[in-house]
Amino acid sequence: MAEKEGVCAVSHDNENGSTKPHSVAAALLTNNRPEDLVRALQALSRQSVPLQDIIVVDTAATPQAEEICSRHGQVRYVPSLSNLGGAGGFSLAMLLAIATGAEHIWIMDDDACPEGPDCLATLLAAMSERELQAVSPIIVAPVDSSRLAFPYPQAGGPTYDRKEIEQTPFIPSFAQLFNGLLIHKDVFFTVGLPDMKLFIRGDEVDFLLRMRRAGIRFGTVTGAAMSHPPGWGEVHKVTKGMQALVPEGEFKRYYFFRNRGYLARRHRRIRSLLVDLVGYPIVFVVVRGGDYSGLRQWWGAFWDGLNYRFGPPR
Repeated sequence: MAEKEGVCAVSHDNENGSTKPHSVAAALLTNNRPEDLVRALQALSRQSVPLQDIIVVDTAATPQAEEICSRHGQVRYVPSLSNLGGAGGFSLAMLLAIATGAEHIWIMDDDACPEGPDCLATLLAAMSERELQAVSPIIVAPVDSSRLAFPYPQAGGPTYDRKEIEQTPFIPSFAQLFNGLLIHKDVFFTVGLPDMKLFIRGDEVDFLLRMRRAGIRFGTVTGAAMSHPPGWGEVHKVTKGMQALVPEGEFKRYYFFRNRGYLARRHRRIRSLLVDLVGYPIVFVVVRGGDYSGLRQWWGAFWDGLNYRFGPPR
């Protein structure tokens, strides 16, 4: 059987010592961010391990995105006339990437960008050396690559310090999805695809919890990095050891709060439930100076999630 073109990394067959090529397809989701899309595609084209395929799902179906993709002969552009959200868009991109026959799927948004040409090679090496089924890079802020875009767990509490997190080469069973997650195709047949009814903000947490429950071997390799706009502005400090996230914009806030309620019940996250029931009233009443409208919005959306109330996208 002929080997697939454009693949140079190899994995070892422990039984007979032979090697076989890795094949990787990228699953990239875009939504009306042409500059980000150009930057992401350029970074993918510069990887030291060539990609077998690049699938771009455009949930905004813009002519500009199609034109950008047409300049990259390796890219398959897939427009969606219906906004599938993050969960639906990623599900479609993942399925199409699996259908290419690739062994591994590399998943990212258009505003996530690999840092350096060896990002994919580092992830593949970690998968092989640690016998992982999925692996993620750390996520750094493009405005300041010394800081992490999202918090990472450490013994002393969550940290945004890149140097601090890099002292731990590997963080097991933790990843900031879906920014640069490299995953073996077989995992999807065990875990499934992102839950489309979550739409946005929470589908990545649900997928991570499902991987843990299924016993998937995964984690974060701190020697590889992706840049992504940080979520610093969403963080509200409640106490020294507690913080709460409040997304900007009513649209994102509704889905974030609703999906947190759903995840707390669906996955029996008792600690998360208690933290939310204590933390968010403090955030809206105390930290935000009597934001009772925000408090009502939080509770209404959270209650929808607790009661599994899902409707068509707002």
